[in-house]
Amino acid sequence: MHHNILVIGGSGFIGSRLVNLLSLDNHSVTVPTRHRQRARHLVQLPLVDVVEADVHDDAVLGRLVAGCDAVVNLVGILQGRRGRPYGRDFARAHVDLPRRIAAACAQAGVQRLVHLSALGADPKGPSMYLRSKGDGEAALRAQPGLALTILRPSVVFGPQDRFLNTFARLQRLFPVVPLAGAGTRFAPVYVGDVAAALAHSVAGPQASDTVGRTYELCGPDTFTLAELVRLAGRWAGVAEGRGRAVLPLPDALGRLQARLMELAPGEPLMSRDNLDSMTVDSVCGGNLPGFAPELGVPRPESMQAIVPTYLGPAATGSPYDRMRASR
Repeated sequence: MHHNILVIGGSGFIGSRLVNLLSLDNHSVTVPTRHRQRARHLVQLPLVDVVEADVHDDAVLGRLVAGCDAVVNLVGILQGRRGRPYGRDFARAHVDLPRRIAAACAQAGVQRLVHLSALGADPKGPSMYLRSKGDGEAALRAQPGLALTILRPSVVFGPQDRFLNTFARLQRLFPVVPLAGAGTRFAPVYVGDVAAALAHSVAGPQASDTVGRTYELCGPDTFTLAELVRLAGRWAGVAEGRGRAVLPLPDALGRLQARLMELAPGEPLMSRDNLDSMTVDSVCGGNLPGFAPELGVPRPESMQAIVPTYLGPAATGSPYDRMRASR
């Protein structure tokens, strides 16, 4: 069945792959963006309409939602100004926008909404990021009549990720990697698998089975942050494939490092709020479903199968990723 789908945040790392999948499945997709140039890689896809729009404007959002069969919200930020329970940047992106999307759906008579949250989202969580993600979920659940699906991934890896690529780049520049939160555990999940789960949730053959459910999305393996940094260096071929030494930092020194990074121009590599998030492991707890059959991912990809293709000296990540994403 053909659907008209609005994908908010569709020009980003995960969104671009989702939009590609939906286009391949012959759905009409609208991707709003503040700057059309940033979504130029989507313009040539069949049935994809990239429009310049401010989704934080209620009137504009209402017009975008009207006439859609479903809406997907992928908007998320990792850094923001501080506040209690979170600063205004987190409030705007993670709480206010989902609430306004839900209201626009109700006004336009659009019931179906798929929302990408984060593993560990909790209104009482240890960080502004996790608290705002939790409150955003609560805002959506509070909207009557919404056919809602929520996906909570662990850290997402894949070509162009800002996670493993950053660790590899640091090891090319420095002989030692000082690392805060070195013992935090993650279950990294492949971006193609997250995109496939989103696509199946919104327009797959068993999409109706996902309504009213929240899923935790994890990869097949669990690593500490220190292990991930070492693997990134090895797979990138740094120091003849050995990677650099990792120096775990005590909490106080790690927070000082993060504070100094926050003072540097641009988006910080690590913030105090990131460290707060890492006081809880980003692994699936088993209390919620994971990659259930209705999500269309029979077996999540491992890092070992994917990461060397885009970090290695002879990286072939982009073609390989496109092949995986089109499955």
